[in-house]
Amino acid sequence: MQFPIGQAYEQLGMPGVAAFLFWGLAAIVLHELGHGWAAIWQGDDTPRRYDRLTLNPLVHMGWMSIVFLCLVGIAWGSMPTDPSRFRWGRKGRVVVALAGPAVNLFLGLLSWAMLAGLLAYHQKQGTEVSEQALWFWLRGGLLNFVLLFFNLLPLPPLDGAQALAGVSRTFWKWLHDPTALRVSFIALLVFMFSGLSSLMFELVSVLGILTMKGFYKIAASAFGLPSDEIPLS
Repeated sequence: MQFPIGQAYEQLGMPGVAAFLFWGLAAIVLHELGHGWAAIWQGDDTPRRYDRLTLNPLVHMGWMSIVFLCLVGIAWGSMPTDPSRFRWGRKGRVVVALAGPAVNLFLGLLSWAMLAGLLAYHQKQGTEVSEQALWFWLRGGLLNFVLLFFNLLPLPPLDGAQALAGVSRTFWKWLHDPTALRVSFIALLVFMFSGLSSLMFELVSVLGILTMKGFYKIAASAFGLPSDEIPLS
């Protein structure tokens, strides 16, 4: 069985490994920092008191998560917060919960925009985008969009459930019910290791490519190129 990090090396050598690690770590670390800074803005200094406002992936993920990223392609992170300190109360929970996915949305859009800009620029110059650059930005776009939509699932402890708990008392009670948490954990495992996760990845891939094509039309217009000739199948 080929490990994800091994597949990256097989595809592009060390540049592939570097891109794999960069996006795997950056997408999660910045996601968690999004939660942290939103909590600070809401009046909760818990992330600062626990020294979690750092770019160090070991602080947010730990060794086990990083090892799982390399061997399985699955990773996780955490950011301590205290919702009782949020100035907006339960609405503050919504803000803090959605801040992480918002960071992944920004990183995903940035990646697709960079990819579109590179394609348009090289088409204008009559050259080809390097495989390393293409793979780097494509991976950034896909990974961040996958994290965005996965984390918005309404299943504890994902951000979608945290956000719903901020607007629904019923959901808030469910979030603190041990039985409901166990059921949710099983549902997450079923989702991740069944065809549902593959379906989500396919849908996210289609959405990502459509997003990139939208950015390409803008870039092509700026370079004076026909926007319907996208050099990416």
